[in-house]
Amino acid sequence: MSRDTVGIRYPWAEAPENGTAIEVAEGILWIRMPLPMTLNHVNIYALDEGDSWTLIDCGVYSKTSLALWEPLLAGAMGGKPVGRVILTHHHPDHVGMAGWFKARYGAEIAATRTAFLMTRMLILDEQTEATPESVAFWKSAGMDPDVLEKRRQERPFNFSDICHPLPVGYSRIQQGDVVRAGGRDWDIHIGHGHAPEHLTMWSRDDDLVLSGDQILPSISPNIGVHPTEPDADPLGEWMESCERLQLLVNQDQLVLGGHKLPFTGAPTRMRQLLDNHHGALRRLRDHLQDPRTAAECFPPLFKRRIDGGTYGLALVEAVAHLNHLHQTGEVARERREDDAWLWRMKD
Repeated sequence: MSRDTVGIRYPWAEAPENGTAIEVAEGILWIRMPLPMTLNHVNIYALDEGDSWTLIDCGVYSKTSLALWEPLLAGAMGGKPVGRVILTHHHPDHVGMAGWFKARYGAEIAATRTAFLMTRMLILDEQTEATPESVAFWKSAGMDPDVLEKRRQERPFNFSDICHPLPVGYSRIQQGDVVRAGGRDWDIHIGHGHAPEHLTMWSRDDDLVLSGDQILPSISPNIGVHPTEPDADPLGEWMESCERLQLLVNQDQLVLGGHKLPFTGAPTRMRQLLDNHHGALRRLRDHLQDPRTAAECFPPLFKRRIDGGTYGLALVEAVAHLNHLHQTGEVARERREDDAWLWRMKD
């Protein structure tokens, strides 16, 4: 059964149950695993290598994940070992089990250099309280005082909470490489914005794209600025990546993304992803006729209610849009007495 939406087609109307797999192309299994967050699932793809499997991403490391992986490996995956894990990017929902597969099977870990180094660094970087840099960043964004105080009092999220330790050693993948996996040759194209050096894989042998979170249907990947690089312009990088990858897509490609459903109609989706942010920037420019903090920019940027589960993602994305306008010279900013940046359009 399929569903069609404005040129975008979903060949499968439903996803596999958590911990199960369905074949989406010859030798490629689509696996879904649960996540302990607002976006409650991640897609994983297992590519058949004959005597082993290559995984594209791997989900979080947890008791729940382990309880689902064990019967899956023995059942639908035929008891064959995982010989390689290719990481599309460094976010914990995509890398959490990588170290476990390395420990259990000696699996090769393959990733871009930035993705591997950030994954390993963040797993090792365990904090028991919010860092001064994080608090300063939240203040600069105009975070709600109650939310700020709550974050100052509680233990912050650490990658190590849901990621298995990852040892030294990986195989680097970079722009222009050709990777052999699942009986196919895949061209590697790198995107940025959602995550630095996010890899995507484009089959030379059939119309398949393994897109991670760089190209998703029905939701827009979070584009955020974080305390590690408070003046970054990930939105500019995101739009450049979309414009570049847009040249590679065709209507027939089956796009296998990190969340939601596989789909065809990538040209339409790429236009939507770009239009979404151009529209948000237009609304933001109107909003900034008066000085605003980042937290005061939620209404023009988001078309849904922002609550506790989405507040943090909304805040970092608001900063990303403001940073982009600042770096393109369209807005000015000044410090308020409480250290929040006030942003406004230049005269």
